[in-house]
Amino acid sequence: MSAKIIDGKAISANVKEQVKAEVERDKLDIGLAVVIVGDDPASRVYVNNKKKACEFCGIKSYEYALPAETSEEQLLELVDTLNADKKVNGILVQLPLPDHINEKKIIERISRDKDVDAFHESNVGRIMIGNFAFLPCTPAGCMELIHSTGIDVSGKNCVVIGRSNIVGKPMAMLLLHENGTVTICHSKTKNLAEVCAAADILVAAVGRANFVTADMVKEGAVVIDVGINRLENGKLCGDVKFDEVSEKAGYITPVPGGVGPMTIAMLMRNTVTAWRIQNEK
Repeated sequence: MSAKIIDGKAISANVKEQVKAEVERDKLDIGLAVVIVGDDPASRVYVNNKKKACEFCGIKSYEYALPAETSEEQLLELVDTLNADKKVNGILVQLPLPDHINEKKIIERISRDKDVDAFHESNVGRIMIGNFAFLPCTPAGCMELIHSTGIDVSGKNCVVIGRSNIVGKPMAMLLLHENGTVTICHSKTKNLAEVCAAADILVAAVGRANFVTADMVKEGAVVIDVGINRLENGKLCGDVKFDEVSEKAGYITPVPGGVGPMTIAMLMRNTVTAWRIQNEK
């Protein structure tokens, strides 16, 4: 048996088409500010992709590329300016930031209603209780990919490997909101392979190349691979050993072309939501 590939490129294109249609239909004048500090190559790629997606969806994109030596104070001042700017509906500060800048401080300074990454503490809290406006882009994208399989999350045994604030924890909450029975695994989990092998839906967000092997996967499971790792030969791979796991899983996301494109598509959706929050009160 070979797994069905979940095509993140096609599904994300569909989400972006929906956003574009909504922006055109309602003649929305939307702006997204993206702030990048320093010249991390991966961050630069992400920022360029976000720009292209904005262009496609009819969202104005404002880029603030700051030198690596920008002080925390200067960055906070810029965030304050963007918070007050009516033409900016969403603010995204590209992580990671240089070591001398406190990420938490910056995220907390972004207006809750413009926090299209959903990293602000109050937005995180709202995800916890199920009363949210924004969802973090990557977990929201993962949910879209799971829905595309037609498999109902309700009552399923769901395992998330990784407990980061950006992916692992919110991912577990979203599965829980859809009545999945959720286990979060991490570096201290005992019998990790056994726990994973019982999952109907397995989400790998651990950041270690080829970490999930076939013995950790249940026959016919839905496997969502959030990892993006670069091997020594320069090739990209996920957290899941694709070749062997795809022989056993029912559905699997590839890397690249799985979760990655979804993250940007969901950012576009969040930016429209932000406009509505600010303009339809």
